[in-house]
Amino acid sequence: MNVLVEMSARHVHLTEEAIETLFGKGAKLTVVRELSQPGQFLSEEKVDLIGPKKTLSRVSILGPARPENQVEISMTDARTLGVEAPIRMSGDIEGSGAVTIKGPCGEIQLEEGVIVAKRHIHMTPETAEKGGFTDGQTVSVRIKGQREVTFGETVLRVSPKFADAMHIDTDEANAVALPRNAQGEIIK
Repeated sequence: MNVLVEMSARHVHLTEEAIETLFGKGAKLTVVRELSQPGQFLSEEKVDLIGPKKTLSRVSILGPARPENQVEISMTDARTLGVEAPIRMSGDIEGSGAVTIKGPCGEIQLEEGVIVAKRHIHMTPETAEKGGFTDGQTVSVRIKGQREVTFGETVLRVSPKFADAMHIDTDEANAVALPRNAQGEIIK
């Protein structure tokens, strides 16, 4: 079974409160474009991530607002910033890295919430049933091309809220020279 493979570049998820702190009272995220996952979007607003070593400027914010603040970066970004960023599934932020997030109207200090997102596949229940897959299952995915690679330890996330797509970070995408609309073969 094949699946669309997308690069998930560095980005931030913010709470309503954090959005107001960074962009001003009553601020809301402005949709630039919808993403492949239903209801998710790239916002016009950008922030700076400030670490002990360096700053990453104009980092994208994905909406809508979330219940917790979270920063998803690559391992290269973590080294550039000088922060610890464990490889985790989105939402698993307990004990993860710290960073300062700066917007035009203020800044917030995250004591935890910085991760390198573990590669994963969003999958609908219909696709999972068709392929004999289950939520939380780990598979490998082969991506063919000039720099063919098989990514192991890829976690399946099954939900009716998802659209079928694999997400890998920038380091992984660059390693395979990922083209647009790339397809990966899921191997059990």
